[in-house]
Amino acid sequence: MRFTEFNFHPTLLEGIEASNYENATPVQEQVIPPILAGKDIIASAQTGTGKTAAFLLPMMNRLLTDHADEGMIRAMIIVPTRELAIQIAQHIEGLSYFTNISSIPVYGGSDAQSFVAEKKAFQSGVDIVVCTPGRMIAHLNMGYVNLKGLKFLVLDEADRMLDMGFQEDINKIIQHLPAKRQNLLFSATMPEKIRQLARRILHEPVEVNIAISRPPDKIRQGAYVVYEPQKNPLIAHLLKTTPYKNALIFCSRKHTVKQLTRDLKKLKFNVEEIHSDLEQADRENVLSAFAGGRIPLLVATDILSRGIDIDTIDLVINYDVPDDGEDYVHRIGRTARAEATGSAFTLVSEMDQRKFSAIERLIQKEVEKMKVPEELGEVPKYEPMERKARKPGGNRRNFTPRRRG
Repeated sequence: MRFTEFNFHPTLLEGIEASNYENATPVQEQVIPPILAGKDIIASAQTGTGKTAAFLLPMMNRLLTDHADEGMIRAMIIVPTRELAIQIAQHIEGLSYFTNISSIPVYGGSDAQSFVAEKKAFQSGVDIVVCTPGRMIAHLNMGYVNLKGLKFLVLDEADRMLDMGFQEDINKIIQHLPAKRQNLLFSATMPEKIRQLARRILHEPVEVNIAISRPPDKIRQGAYVVYEPQKNPLIAHLLKTTPYKNALIFCSRKHTVKQLTRDLKKLKFNVEEIHSDLEQADRENVLSAFAGGRIPLLVATDILSRGIDIDTIDLVINYDVPDDGEDYVHRIGRTARAEATGSAFTLVSEMDQRKFSAIERLIQKEVEKMKVPEELGEVPKYEPMERKARKPGGNRRNFTPRRRG
């Protein structure tokens, strides 16, 4: 289905065309019509399916055709991370370029000047606010935020927000909203706690479910079973032999991110890092350079597993197996966005075999075990049911290949 078939406002269609959107994804086809009809939505869709545009486009279209309460806050999108707030704000900026819709991202970690700018936007009126819960609460507590004209509430990555402990903040925000509004709830997974939240805030919602907890089939998945000291030389091999435009390497610990980035720089890779120790301005600069192609390779913690939406990422490498199967789905879902394809490789040490086996059961797929280059030496057998917790073969993280014998 083409976007021209939704009968969007002409100025919004200009933004859609300028953003090179042509055909709607399945989640967009199912979600856009009921939102245009004014229905509440609870949607569960795998990452990379285009859900951001699925709620932005019909919401923006309704704002363009309904001029009531102009000059007030008319839509609020609540997200779990500042990175996601920035990404969605950028989406809005592109899609609304030919319209008069105004928007602002509101998130913690920024300087006092940003807080003042946010306050000014709240006082003068802005159509769409994209916010993290804590920062929004800070503004609400100051008493100058007028939400009487709010028509739309969007909760994006709702499961992630509850996992991060934001439920109380979300409840506080909802208490400030008008009772009559359209509610859109998007979640990658649909545990009972999300259903409870939905029952409390949604009114006769339309439910959309697309491939819960499973990566898109267009992602080529592979796993390398290795000893811990073999990880870094294998990373170097993969980066040298796998063509990519943008590659993202996930590590579970920021110490590993820092060390791996240093080692890759020594090998002359154009690489940067993102983790919680970086100042927010530095993280934004790195992410902007990565999205713009100036930095083709990024090493990051799970802070980015749900925080970015960059269509050019065609390679994801898991340095280690994430503790949570859902985190695996979201990590590798950073590639193969929209209509693109991509590859995702995971390095599985002896200690992580059982954990990776559990992920395979979750995604209902046996991930292909790739052949490790012979020059890296012997590798462990993949025997997840036999492995017991034991000390791995070492903790060196250098690029010296493991010798045979």
